[in-house]
Amino acid sequence: MPGIDECLLEVMRLPGARGASVVDWTSGLALGTIGDSPNGDHEATAAETAEVARMTAEQPAFARLGVEGEQTSESPSTPVEDVIVTTHDGYHMLRFVETAFDSSVFLHLWLDRSAGNLALARRRLGELAERLVLA
Repeated sequence: MPGIDECLLEVMRLPGARGASVVDWTSGLALGTIGDSPNGDHEATAAETAEVARMTAEQPAFARLGVEGEQTSESPSTPVEDVIVTTHDGYHMLRFVETAFDSSVFLHLWLDRSAGNLALARRRLGELAERLVLA
């Protein structure tokens, strides 16, 4: 099971990967970064993407639905798996990581639109998020 550094190295092996980070969305801090940052500052990017993750994770519209279609909050983790933001030249993928504690971590991948494969990247991020070990 890979730690943060190994996970980020694997993410950067994806075709079109420009940069990646592991971010705590409650604090907005980057726990690890690699490659380029869209605005040239990994810490600022972590804070900005954490705001998107936080807004998404806390919306009742994305809550789990119970047996009869009613919203439920059985689990303390977010029911959202990932968020994809499309720009004119790239994709930003935020993949939430389930953890034993508070599940407030996500993987952020900045993917070049012309060189990347969105479906492959989404699948691979999901696999890495499941295997990521946070120490």
